[in-house]
Amino acid sequence: MTSTDNIKVACSNCNLRTLCMPVGLEPAELQRIDDIVAKRRKVRRREALFRAGEKFTSLYAIRTGVFKTRITTEDGRDQVTGFQMAGEIIGLDGIVNDRHTCDAVALEDAEVCVMPFERIEALSREVSALQRHVHQIMSREIVREHGVMLLLGSMRAEERLAAFLLNLVRRLHARGFSESELVLRMTREEIGSYLGLKLETVSRTLSKFMDDGILQVRQRHLRIVDADALQRVFNRAGD
Repeated sequence: MTSTDNIKVACSNCNLRTLCMPVGLEPAELQRIDDIVAKRRKVRRREALFRAGEKFTSLYAIRTGVFKTRITTEDGRDQVTGFQMAGEIIGLDGIVNDRHTCDAVALEDAEVCVMPFERIEALSREVSALQRHVHQIMSREIVREHGVMLLLGSMRAEERLAAFLLNLVRRLHARGFSESELVLRMTREEIGSYLGLKLETVSRTLSKFMDDGILQVRQRHLRIVDADALQRVFNRAGD
């Protein structure tokens, strides 16, 4: 069960502000956003922030933790559609039909800032920087989906996994983490679901990267030993 923390959230004091809020806001504009983003919600590992079919009311800025989004296919299988981390916005799927079209599940204990969408819409009509930022977030999501389609449509298993790891470490580095070491919050099965690969293929490909001296993997701890080699594997997708 998710819970709400009554502590007042202040975007102006948050170290993730540059990741999920527009830059260059005037103090008065930032105060107005602070007034909107008034609640935090804690979500325990394996619990859902929202589920497909639920009424859409808010966007959520991830403050801590990692989420996966998933849909259920017609034959009853769960399909992972993305992984989201601190500083990213989730819930955009609900804008079109006022209902969520996917589940968002915490992969570890997490905390989000709740942003009621009606209030964001109203304020964005007055604060142009906020309106541009919302449009940029939507655009990034479209670009991401195109990237996933390219990934699943034209790349071999090694290239898919290389692209996934390079993207993951790049996003983590933007948040102040290591350029070469990370802890995988998602299982190999979840990675396979996202990349359109079987669990065995993900494990076999990781083992090959280890044998080739590209990665070191110990359970969920992963270190990129040769980033250039990993990039070359990814670059083969364009050959």
